[in-house]
Amino acid sequence: MSAPHLLKPPAVAKSASVSVVAPASFAKPDRVEAGLKALRALGSAPQPGEHSHLRGPLFFAGTPRQRLDDLHQAFADKETSFVMCLRGGYGSNYLLDKLDLELVRQHPKPFFAYSDLTGAQLLLLDRLGLPAFHGPMVAADFASKDGVHLPSFRAALEGNPYSVGAPEGMRVLKDGKARGTLYGGCLSILVSLLGTPWEPSTEGKLLFLEDTGAKPYQIDRMLWQLHSAGKLEGVKGIVFGEMLDCASPGAAPDLLEQVILHVFEDFHGPIAIGLRSGHVSRENVTLAFGVEAELIAQDPPELRLLEPAVSS
Repeated sequence: MSAPHLLKPPAVAKSASVSVVAPASFAKPDRVEAGLKALRALGSAPQPGEHSHLRGPLFFAGTPRQRLDDLHQAFADKETSFVMCLRGGYGSNYLLDKLDLELVRQHPKPFFAYSDLTGAQLLLLDRLGLPAFHGPMVAADFASKDGVHLPSFRAALEGNPYSVGAPEGMRVLKDGKARGTLYGGCLSILVSLLGTPWEPSTEGKLLFLEDTGAKPYQIDRMLWQLHSAGKLEGVKGIVFGEMLDCASPGAAPDLLEQVILHVFEDFHGPIAIGLRSGHVSRENVTLAFGVEAELIAQDPPELRLLEPAVSS
């Protein structure tokens, strides 16, 4: 299936309202309040979804129907300009087969999420062409004092060109330059989608991969699975995230980097690591998946986003 043309949502002003939803797990109330307060301090007007405060059943923020209704309402709401998740966790996979794609097509908006929401974001990108805003969430990042990389957040929403690199943690593993469509997300979620109707379309892309709390051998296994599934064929270049807590106690500190270079020993494109987007220790960088980008893996490294993800 060929990729659809990009369905770029309208650019967002600083004072815009934002619909806040919880399509996966619930968040701690104090983190929610801190995140909403931080958004208001930036001039945004957050509007929590009707069911976003729910805690349960199990670890979910409401039933699949309640979570789906909030997500649909967020896109349909004419009073808000973009959509942001409270947090990831687990559970948005139950919504994939019920997402109203036509509703989203008629009301495209920037949709900020990462982690468990990788599946939903890539579904909207692959089926509709809606760019995925892989960036900060309310209770996960805005709730922390230094949780958000504001320059990339603003630039992505307003449609201004920007680039990230060494100041945002990126360093080179394999030299080179590559250009292509930026695509990716949480590695474990990408792997979990293999063999389903929502299998990621990674071929030929400039791939961004990140995760948290996975030991190096588990990262090796997931990368092996992507390779064996043909999902690394034609990939132009690869950027890994900060890979927070992806270490083994007592092992060499560079074991993860050794694993990546081992897995990709025959890969001819550039490879970088350390870019703080997704699961990060601080200043979560916003990346727009679906747009043309260029990876320059040299000293200093740089990832350039070559086109806006929004329309002026």
